[in-house]
Amino acid sequence: MKQKFTTYHITILAFAIVVNIVGGQIALMLRLPIYLDSMGTILTSILYGPVYGMLTSLLSGIILGITVDSYALYFAPAGMLFGLLMGILWKKKVDKTWWIFVVALCVSVPTSFVSAGISAYLFGGITSSGSSYLVQLLSKTPLGLTLSCFIVQFFTDYIDRVVEIGLILLVLKKLPKNFIKKKI
Repeated sequence: MKQKFTTYHITILAFAIVVNIVGGQIALMLRLPIYLDSMGTILTSILYGPVYGMLTSLLSGIILGITVDSYALYFAPAGMLFGLLMGILWKKKVDKTWWIFVVALCVSVPTSFVSAGISAYLFGGITSSGSSYLVQLLSKTPLGLTLSCFIVQFFTDYIDRVVEIGLILLVLKKLPKNFIKKKI
């Protein structure tokens, strides 16, 4: 049976896109080594599953890429992979604090490979993120550019994911139950 896609769900999707954009812009303005641009993706992945997580990330990347951060468009495939994996893994949720760290690890490894490849091969390791400084420092070592991109990407992604998942779970605990129950 086909589920109904309502105005409510479009509104939540739009809200999640705005959360991604605002979080990403805060991280860019402060030159943080983490990204904060996936909180909306996490929200829709948890509430509605992988397809909505992917859609949130794709639309966020397009909007950011067209408006203020041209790099965001190129990293949209990594964000879509993140939304997919987050939605799939969250279905197996365990109500323990350590689950946040496991999920963050499981989504960070594959998305870091994709992001590191994009960063190294398309941009020479220099992007709009504050982590580019770390990449440039490490790339002068015997590790080289690609491995430096992956190492920095993995650690920043992992920390970013743990922080974002934790924040979203705190927000979800404060939301009314009827907000969370409206599944697609």
